[in-house]
Amino acid sequence: MTFDVTLSFDNGPEPEVTPGVLDVLAAEGIKASFFVLGHKLAMPGRRALAERAHAEGHWIANHTFSHSTPLGLSADPGVADAEIARTEALIGDLARPDRLFRPFGGGGRIGPHLLSPAVRDHLQAGGYTCVLWNAIPRDWAEPDAWVETALAQCAAQPWTLLVIHDLPTGAMAHLPRFIAAVRAAGGRFRQDFPPDCLPIVRGEATMPLEPYVMAA
Repeated sequence: MTFDVTLSFDNGPEPEVTPGVLDVLAAEGIKASFFVLGHKLAMPGRRALAERAHAEGHWIANHTFSHSTPLGLSADPGVADAEIARTEALIGDLARPDRLFRPFGGGGRIGPHLLSPAVRDHLQAGGYTCVLWNAIPRDWAEPDAWVETALAQCAAQPWTLLVIHDLPTGAMAHLPRFIAAVRAAGGRFRQDFPPDCLPIVRGEATMPLEPYVMAA
């Protein structure tokens, strides 16, 4: 049985981890996406990591500025500008034309807490593509056990959009083992996203958005 896997890395860039992840991906010939945090991009030296990833063919995407509260739960009327637009400005010319954005799920949950009506409107007006996920192996909580969880998730569906984290937890030391196991099991890596993980594509809703938007 063959299956497809798209790798995405959230919450970087991290000087202690991201370069090693990029080295592994280069050695394995895999292209991925990096959903970066705006407050980290603003730190000295960290944008250079995103620039390296972009130069090596990876996609640089927006994962909010602060990563503090799911946007659907925020009462701040300016949250879209503060969390999305501010980060997109920092990404600048590293962004893709479809302006990839992933909301903060709060532990990987999918539900109406992801977006507020104002955030939904901001994404649609700005021509963003909203990228969700269908596999969360909780590598941040189980840095030495996530590979087995991820392999089971990948084997259970034809196309997995996996979220892992280039954070200094020790989890990414197991990335080569995961890649080898996927390939040994008949898996193939690709860079694009499963359509059912994209509720908004270039500003246009591709499915009902109510499951992802907090009621006004």
